[in-house]
Amino acid sequence: MTATAAAPPLLSCRNVGKFFGALAAVDDLSFDVGIGEVLGIGGPNGAGKTTLFELISGLNPASRGHILLSGRDITRLTPEQICHAGVARTFQLNAGFDSLTARENVLVGAYFGRENRILPSFRIGRQANEAADEAMALVGIEASANRITGKLPVLERKLLMMASAMATRPKLLLMDEPVGGLTAKETDRVMRAVRTIRASGVTIILIEHVMRFLVQLSDRVMIMHHGEKIFEGLPGNLVNDRTVVDVYLGQGASDRLRSFMQEKVRAHG
Repeated sequence: MTATAAAPPLLSCRNVGKFFGALAAVDDLSFDVGIGEVLGIGGPNGAGKTTLFELISGLNPASRGHILLSGRDITRLTPEQICHAGVARTFQLNAGFDSLTARENVLVGAYFGRENRILPSFRIGRQANEAADEAMALVGIEASANRITGKLPVLERKLLMMASAMATRPKLLLMDEPVGGLTAKETDRVMRAVRTIRASGVTIILIEHVMRFLVQLSDRVMIMHHGEKIFEGLPGNLVNDRTVVDVYLGQGASDRLRSFMQEKVRAHG
């Protein structure tokens, strides 16, 4: 689903820029994300993709421009304010409290990720416990609830980050390379989890280099290079864009992606 006049975008970035001295990590970037949409972001290393996530989530303030969530300007809000407004995020590296159990990690998200806790209680309430259990079941890791996080395999740690983010009950989920380093079978499991999250009504923006994952899940794809947008459109049109092929995919990857898209079309009649 994309934004229309009747349904304003959930997220709107307008002329957003981030500068480190003379370096423009993100340069005059504008795009919208509709409610319920999946936007995939690709591009070479150093293109500004993760920096963009930092701007949206408040970890690094934008140098200029505006970021709106449901029409509200969140550009200068703190990370916790943005989280409480409905934006959750996963990271490239497997972030988590290694000495806690998987469920305890998700409880942290459920308890602190939904409202301010100036004076945290010694007791976690029913709502947080229910949110944690629902989030773990949503991504399919409830069987690992009592396992120590530091001993979990890479796949389950990635799914655990997704569960911790979902425990905040977000409107928008930002996912940074969710299948980096995974096997094809493991990638398929994450793909199923992402589809389940989307079906629950959450809007998703995902960064990924694994093009099979990106094109299968995304309604639209945006490709970045040197902080700028060089492509925005349907996944099937990626291979026909000369600039994308030249600066990112390369001819070999482009041909493989074209074959994959053709097989996908044949499989769906």
